[in-house]
Amino acid sequence: MYTFKSRIRYSETDKTGRLAIPSMVNYFQDCSNFQSEELGVGYKELLERGKGWILTSWHIEIYRTPELCEEVTIGTFASDFKGFYGNRNFVMLDDDGKVLGCADSTWVLMDVHKGRPIKPAPEDIQHYEVLPSLSLETQGRKIKRIEGAASLPPFRVQRHQLDTQNHVNNCQYIQMALDGISEELSVKRIRVEYKKAAVSEDVIVPGLGHEEGRTVVELCDEEGNPYALVEVSEQVSEGVMSSRALRDYLNGKRKDCD
Repeated sequence: MYTFKSRIRYSETDKTGRLAIPSMVNYFQDCSNFQSEELGVGYKELLERGKGWILTSWHIEIYRTPELCEEVTIGTFASDFKGFYGNRNFVMLDDDGKVLGCADSTWVLMDVHKGRPIKPAPEDIQHYEVLPSLSLETQGRKIKRIEGAASLPPFRVQRHQLDTQNHVNNCQYIQMALDGISEELSVKRIRVEYKKAAVSEDVIVPGLGHEEGRTVVELCDEEGNPYALVEVSEQVSEGVMSSRALRDYLNGKRKDCD
């Protein structure tokens, strides 16, 4: 497993002085980018070959958010490559090796010129060590919309929300969703299904729905077609490893690359 160490910065915390959830997601994204760059298959190298990995879904479990100045280790590894798709797992550990959060993600390799999925060539994936998945995805990648979702005020995409492909960054959708839910909700699980990319000046029309055990924020265009669906819950998923079991699992698998 590829890892890097960090310390929680003030700029990454929320009003409680703990790591904000979008900041944890950014750590996961940064970790995957660091690994790919070191392996020589970063986004610039892929772009030169007319390719790019696009994130299609997240499943994130949060056990504890670290406090300001805590030292953390972030890790990632590939867990599967099949057809157009690749799966990646992530973990964040505290200084004692306890699991703070973990995630599973699904990516599709795209032909950036034709805008369609393509199968990875050997040089795209052969440098990644594939390890057994953490098996977090117990509910599938698809998120069921909730009937009668309440409309929230629409807003326009801002330039600071864009990534290197001039699309809204993956983490920004999570921030948009969290901005739309009650602060009283203690988020322990986040699932995201990305449907299409929003770009600068697009108008996003949010919808908010609740049912037992989950809250869904729909981030849609003006015709009601979703850019992303974000589901949050106050409990970790049934069947997901406990923090202690996950740590024991990782102790047999991880290989530091500091």
